[in-house]
Amino acid sequence: MVFSPGFHGRPRPQSDRLPPGQYLVEDFPVLSAGPTPKVDLNRWQFAITNETGRHYTWSWPQFMSLAQERPHVDIHCVTRWTKLDTDWMGVSLDTLLESVETQAEYALVTSYGGYTTNLPLADLTDGQSWIVHSYHGEDLHPEHGGPARLLVPHLYFWKSAKWIKSIRLLDQDEPGFWESAGYHDYGDPWREQRYQGD
Repeated sequence: MVFSPGFHGRPRPQSDRLPPGQYLVEDFPVLSAGPTPKVDLNRWQFAITNETGRHYTWSWPQFMSLAQERPHVDIHCVTRWTKLDTDWMGVSLDTLLESVETQAEYALVTSYGGYTTNLPLADLTDGQSWIVHSYHGEDLHPEHGGPARLLVPHLYFWKSAKWIKSIRLLDQDEPGFWESAGYHDYGDPWREQRYQGD
C-alpha cells in the first residue's frame, strides 16, 4: 500500500472554521435517509460509468491496493452541526478518475441502499474528495457509511454519500434524493445553501 499526504488546506483559527449558522459538536451524529445496508466486502464493487456508458470497476482488494491518502478536514452537516479536525483514510477521486475517459461536467453518486446525490465533477477532483474506509484509525463503522463512503468536506455532508456504490458521469445535472426533495443542488456551507433558493 502506498501512502501520500492528504489535502489539508491552510489552517484557520477555530472561530474562522465555523460556517454561518453552524454549531460545534464533539461527537459524530448519525443521520441517514434510510436503513443501514449490510455490504459484504467479498461482493463489494465500486464503479464509475462515463457519459458514453463505459464502466470502470474496482473490487475491494483492488480499491485497497490503490494509493491511500489521509485527509484531515472539518465537516459540516446541513442540520447545522460542524465537527472539526476529523481524520480519514481512503483513495482520492483523482486517483480513481485517472484512467476514466470523460468530458462530463456532472456526477450522480449512488449508494448501496439506493441513496443518490449530485455534484459538479469539478468538486470531485483537484484534491477535494475521497472515497474513505477509515475514520480516526479504525474501519469506518456501517452507521457512518462503512465500508466506504464519499468524503467531500467543502460541501454540506449530505453530499458525502454513505455506502458508496457508483458514480455516473453526466453531460447534464441530475438531482439526487435530497435535491429532488428541495435541498440545494450545490450545498456550500459558507453560503448557507441548504435549500433551493438559498
